[in-house]
Amino acid sequence: MSSTPSPGKGRPSKNERRDAAREQARVLREQQAKRDRRNKILGISILGAAVVALIAVIVVIIAQQPDDAEALPEYPDTPLSEVAVVPSVALEDGGIPVSAEGVGAVDDAVTRVDVYLDYMCPACGAFEESNGDNLISLASEGEATVVYHPVSILNRFSNGTGYSTRAAAAAALVAQDAPEQFAAFNQQLFAGQPDEGTNGLTNEEIAQIARDAGVAGAVADDIADGTALDQFGQWVTSATNEVTANEALFNAQSGSFGTPTITIDGELWTENWTDPEALLQAIG
Repeated sequence: MSSTPSPGKGRPSKNERRDAAREQARVLREQQAKRDRRNKILGISILGAAVVALIAVIVVIIAQQPDDAEALPEYPDTPLSEVAVVPSVALEDGGIPVSAEGVGAVDDAVTRVDVYLDYMCPACGAFEESNGDNLISLASEGEATVVYHPVSILNRFSNGTGYSTRAAAAAALVAQDAPEQFAAFNQQLFAGQPDEGTNGLTNEEIAQIARDAGVAGAVADDIADGTALDQFGQWVTSATNEVTANEALFNAQSGSFGTPTITIDGELWTENWTDPEALLQAIG
C-alpha cells in the first residue's frame, strides 16, 4: 500500500530559501571584502615599491651632482692675452715649457715639441705612457724643449665637476710654485687618471697626487682648498678657447681640435705616437 506525498515535501520552505539567500549574500560579502583587502595591500605594496624606486633614482641623481666645492664657476670669454692672472712660467700661447734650463725656459737652440693634453683624456694618458719618459729625458738632457699645454676640452665627461679645468689649474700651480716636481706631477696625474663619465678626482685627491710627487705641503694645500682653481681657472679656460679655435691645430680627420695634439717646431705631427721610436725619430 503506497502513501501519497504531502504537497511541497522535499522543497525548501520560504524561510529556508530566505536564510539560504542571506547566507549566500554573507559569503559573497566576505569574499569581496577579502578581495578588497588583498587589492588594497597589493596597491600599497606597488605604491611603496614605486616610492622606493623613485627615492633610489633621486639618490643616484643627487650622488652624481658635484659638490659645491668641486663645481666650476662661470668663466667669461676673455682672450688669453687679457687674462689678469697667469702662471709665471707660462708662455703667451698658454704653454708651459720645460728644458734643461728649467721649467718656464725655452732653449731656442734645440727642437721644440708642443704637447696639447687634457687630464681627462684617455688617449692623452696612452700618449704619456708611451712617450712621457722620453720627453722628460730629452728636455733634461738639453736635446729638446717640451712645452705642455694643459687644456680643458673634456669637462663634459666629469658630471659637472670640471675635472679637466681643475686638474689643469693644479698643474699650472705646481709648474709655478713647485717647478722641480712639475714633470713628476704631470706623469702621476695620468697614472691616476679617472675614467670618463665619472666625477673625476676631488681637489683633495689631486692634492694628494701632488704630495706623492714631492710637492711641498703648502702648495698641495692650495690645490686642495681650491686656490689653484681660483688663480688659474680663467687662464685654463681662455687658453683652451684659443687653441680650439686655432685651425692650424685641427685634426684633418675630424676637422676640429682634439687631444693629444703634438707639434714639432710649430708643425703638426700626426704620425703614430703609440710607437715611442716614431716620436724620437721625428724629433731627431
